[in-house]
Amino acid sequence: MELYNTFALLLAAAAIFGYINHRFLRLPGTIGLMILALVSSLAIVGLGRLGVSWVLTVSQLVRTIDFHTVLLQVMLSFLLFAGAIHVDVRALGQERGAVAALAIAGTLLSTVLVATALYWLLPLVGLQAHFIYCLLFGALISPTDPIAVLGILKDARIAPHLEIRIVGESLFNDGIAVVVFVSLFQIAQYGAEQATPGVIGALFLREAVGGVLLGVGLGYLTFWALRSIDNYKVEVLLTLALVMGTTALATYLHTSGPLAVVAAGLIVGDKGRTLGMSDLTREYLDKFWEVLDEILNAVLFVLIGLEMLVLDINGTILLVGAVAIGVVLLARLISVALPLGLLSRRYSFDRPTLHVLTWGGLRGGISVALALSLPESMPRDLIVGVTYVVVIFSIIVQGLTIGPLVKKLGLSIPASPEPAHS
Repeated sequence: MELYNTFALLLAAAAIFGYINHRFLRLPGTIGLMILALVSSLAIVGLGRLGVSWVLTVSQLVRTIDFHTVLLQVMLSFLLFAGAIHVDVRALGQERGAVAALAIAGTLLSTVLVATALYWLLPLVGLQAHFIYCLLFGALISPTDPIAVLGILKDARIAPHLEIRIVGESLFNDGIAVVVFVSLFQIAQYGAEQATPGVIGALFLREAVGGVLLGVGLGYLTFWALRSIDNYKVEVLLTLALVMGTTALATYLHTSGPLAVVAAGLIVGDKGRTLGMSDLTREYLDKFWEVLDEILNAVLFVLIGLEMLVLDINGTILLVGAVAIGVVLLARLISVALPLGLLSRRYSFDRPTLHVLTWGGLRGGISVALALSLPESMPRDLIVGVTYVVVIFSIIVQGLTIGPLVKKLGLSIPASPEPAHS
């Protein structure tokens, strides 16, 4: 019953905030929901200090939510699949070098740059942290978040080649980030001798390569099943089973569930939607996953906002977070410019593109979830608090300004003309 009450709270809050945002604020959905949830959280904290009793009940409900499990093991797979089935696979193939450079080299470079800067800056505010913990923070904050990116780019009308780079990178780099994060976590817990190059290499093969191969296999199996029947109810159910089954099997095999779901989604979106479905099935499939995507996005960003109720963020953490915002953006700039600069003969790369790729690299729920997975034996409160500050800035400030930036730099596409009315 407690689980039901928690989910009811999140869904009710998402519905109410969604109505207020659509009716009055008219901000992009994900941003408006999180702003309203943050404001509500601060109001609830204030009421709690005034002695209002029901505030304790709300706070207790939020404390019972395992953000890490809810996002990474439940919601993420559905959200990634909903995004992947609408990706233009041919365009992604044409940009595969740029996407790979951003997802792999960019993530690794950013991890090291953020960690090094934070390690030298923390003593300036009277704090100390072992370099391995700074690397952990670098690993969890460096990957761009596919949920935040996909949700906000819908309204930006960005040029197609830039959109496919940002979306493609964000769909794949979380798998790389998880491998890096898990490897560093193993070093932090058990020592460097337990994380040899052989162990890390095996972890990468199992997590990343194994996840992609699993997704490709199950994606083609589902494509065959979709092509063999014509019943939109069963076909939509098959895609739902694909997401849940892939996630469960990936967990059992200790491979990357997100990468497996992305690979399966790309195959179903490319092969399944064009060769294995009727127009009626395609219409119902798109509507089902669009509605599910909107609901889960709403719940996720409300949950991020409500986390303020249970986080202990003081003035020092706010200061470190403000510094970290600049560090993360600078690291993003370098980690985009260097890999793409080396590929500039093959891929168009100019200063406006660099600005959009840097500013459009949003951080979101994945970073928060990885930070919350850290044990109390590590500087968890510091890392979680700083992560939260960076994520809020990324989603609200960068999210609200990426559209105007794209337009100002001349990288947007014209809006589709309104249909004529007779």
